[in-house]
Amino acid sequence: MRVCLDVSAAVHRRAGLGRYAHELVRALAEQGAHAYVAFYHQRGEAYLAPPIDRLPRLTTALGPRPWRLRTALAYFTGLGMDRLFPGVDVFHATEHLLPRLRHTRSVFTLHDLIFQFDPGSHKPLNIAYLRAMMPRFLRAADAVITVSECSRSDAVRIYRVPPDKIRVIHEGVDPRFQPIENRETLAAVRQKYHLPDRFILHVGTIEPRKNLPLLFEALAALSRDSGPLVVAGKVGWLTEPIFERVKEAGVEDRITFTGYVPDDDLPALIGAASVLAMPSKYEGFGLPVVEAMACGTPVVASSASSLPEVGGDAALYAPPDDARAWVEALRRVLADEALRASMREKGLRQAAKFRWDIAARQTAEVYAAVATTAQRTDG
Repeated sequence: MRVCLDVSAAVHRRAGLGRYAHELVRALAEQGAHAYVAFYHQRGEAYLAPPIDRLPRLTTALGPRPWRLRTALAYFTGLGMDRLFPGVDVFHATEHLLPRLRHTRSVFTLHDLIFQFDPGSHKPLNIAYLRAMMPRFLRAADAVITVSECSRSDAVRIYRVPPDKIRVIHEGVDPRFQPIENRETLAAVRQKYHLPDRFILHVGTIEPRKNLPLLFEALAALSRDSGPLVVAGKVGWLTEPIFERVKEAGVEDRITFTGYVPDDDLPALIGAASVLAMPSKYEGFGLPVVEAMACGTPVVASSASSLPEVGGDAALYAPPDDARAWVEALRRVLADEALRASMREKGLRQAAKFRWDIAARQTAEVYAAVATTAQRTDG
């Protein structure tokens, strides 16, 4: 069976969705259950990391906006896009865009529905597109994968997706995320990013749903002994108000913005942190939480959406709109060595539950199931 996966988010280095696509392709390729093909748009600007660079590829020169427009027009005009994917038995949409396929089976991964719960976290045109197209994508797909029970529940409740059409497959943790005991490795990453021995870390693209202003407010209430806040991730969209809040909180000299951090640096960066803080308003999964736990770093996370599902009893939680609760939680973790040791032990056990090889095996099972279903109904 020939399976085509959309790896656009991976080759264009989009943090969360890109990590999902890349790690899934890598794990699937290692298992070799089927023959895999990579698809991506905007081929002239793609960065092909292994194993994507070794797979057969189908591409389009269209950039993100023209590609999305072409897909929408196909749905509204009733035209199929199968000819773009010759010889493909199953197409896996990994980044919230499913080409209209009339004869090719399809799988759609639903990561989150943040545009429904917090419209201010997206650009207006993006919201309009997703509101118009998401129900069509979910209806057209032969099977839907969600990365958490939270996202599954949202899809059933908001879009009335039949529960038996959805399979929850959690994301995994790459084996390179593990406790790093080598002091030279930790010292090297501190030197590269100009970091002190003690700091609070946030990992993720800078965008509204990450709720960074709450961390700025909490940082202002913490003593300087707590260390600075390090924000690791590239700049996303709607960021001007976020950076203005840094000045309003008076913490300009206590925050380091690293920009994009290469995957090879992430384990040491996370391992060097005193605590990882993730105050997101909404996450479909929240991969940095389990990556931090796998590195032995304590986690304070938002009590919203999927994060308690992912972190289990290994993290501390605080509401995403309660800065005082965040100050208290961070103070506890930073001051209590016994608590830190307990969170480290629990975190390692919790992170071990999330493996890409398991995710890949379960995803391959979905491919096999949809390939043998009866004739599909057009979306």
